[in-house]
Amino acid sequence: MKTHATLSAEFVKDSERMHWHDRALWYVRQKRDNAAKAVPEWEELRELASQIKAHTLGNLDHYLETFAKEAHKNGVTVHWAKDAEEHNRIVHEILQKNGAKKVVKSKSMLTEECGLNPYLEQRGIEVTDTDLGERIIQLKGDAPSHIVLPAIHLKKEDVSAIFHEHLHSEAHNSDPTYLTGVAREHLRQKFLSADAAITGVNFAVSENGAVVVCTNEGNADMGVSLAKVHIACMGIEKIIPRMRDLGVFTRLLARSATGQPVTTYTSHFRKPREGAQMHIVIVDNGRSAILHEEDFARSLHCIRCGACMNTCPVYRRSGGHAYHFVIPGPIGSILAPLKQPDRYSDLPFACTLCGSCRNVCPVKIDLDHQLYRHRQEIMKKDIFKEKRHFMKWVARVMQHPLLFAFVGKTVRTIVPKLPKSLLYHEKNVWGRYRQMPEFPKQSFKALYKKEKNAKKQ
Repeated sequence: MKTHATLSAEFVKDSERMHWHDRALWYVRQKRDNAAKAVPEWEELRELASQIKAHTLGNLDHYLETFAKEAHKNGVTVHWAKDAEEHNRIVHEILQKNGAKKVVKSKSMLTEECGLNPYLEQRGIEVTDTDLGERIIQLKGDAPSHIVLPAIHLKKEDVSAIFHEHLHSEAHNSDPTYLTGVAREHLRQKFLSADAAITGVNFAVSENGAVVVCTNEGNADMGVSLAKVHIACMGIEKIIPRMRDLGVFTRLLARSATGQPVTTYTSHFRKPREGAQMHIVIVDNGRSAILHEEDFARSLHCIRCGACMNTCPVYRRSGGHAYHFVIPGPIGSILAPLKQPDRYSDLPFACTLCGSCRNVCPVKIDLDHQLYRHRQEIMKKDIFKEKRHFMKWVARVMQHPLLFAFVGKTVRTIVPKLPKSLLYHEKNVWGRYRQMPEFPKQSFKALYKKEKNAKKQ
């Protein structure tokens, strides 16, 4: 299987796209900074959100049970799923019982995580993603590269080509207003003919059994308002205790994600409308196991704003698909190895440990510390044998001053004289994308002694 390094190499081959991707995400990061500065109590909100999450996860069983009871009182059917397979089966059974053949779905990272779309499509159900970015990549047969901006890796010219192929729009017309109109007309027909609507859940309020969905396009509202069956899919970590807590998170979410004061639509779904059904599927899928991981439990505080991706220098320059996991970036690099450590052992190393992700996280997750902890755990295993043996050799050299000085002098003397064909050989991974610096004639230690002696004289 391809690793982050090999997938990143493919992404950066298109230098223009790589730099455009970098600038686009950094622009979103700057919008986030401006929005945060406009809120004097921003840091207090972050701290409060972190404390609410810690308290809730520490009493998760109580809040989930209360939520389920309140939702049941509201006329909602609550389902529990231990894993992705059970989640998909439950959703399919609900659709099957209601004879639903056409489904409109708003953006949901949980359903992406569970592979719901292909599961339903294999069983003869048409699934249409109605978030514009999601619909673009669905037509392309692609996967999201960002949890908030799923098609950020595509330019408007790419979207024009996709729409021309699948929706028969005008060729080479990449005007955003025109493309938006084409998408609107196409999706409107899907909404009108849908038998059921599936939404994600941003927050689930324990005290009243309501689920809250945040969108900028109103697609979740459109789907739920027209279809007779609404299925809301949520991970167990989406729960918050009270309505008064919701304001803390909604003030943080949009500002962290896109730099907006609030999402255009913050929709509360508490009970089914007359003559319709509402179902909530509460999913574990490995979250309980993470909750028992002392070093990584705080990763469940994540509210999926994407701020860590927008600021990460590695993500911005390597693209989301390089992470080969449903959730990319720093938070994905933490969650993926917790699910399948052998398959995703490369991801914690796709990080400079700069700490920028921790600085922007609205719920103060110590992302860089958790990535470093992952590295420590991975290096204990026989996954990176060559690197571990090399680092042990380096450590021994650095522990002996005379040996360190000898090796340093030898390298300074010999390496500059080596032919470039040897230095930049294809087997030398380090030199593949780097230029060897000019070696100094003296070591820092020798220079320091020289300067120190000169001052004494």
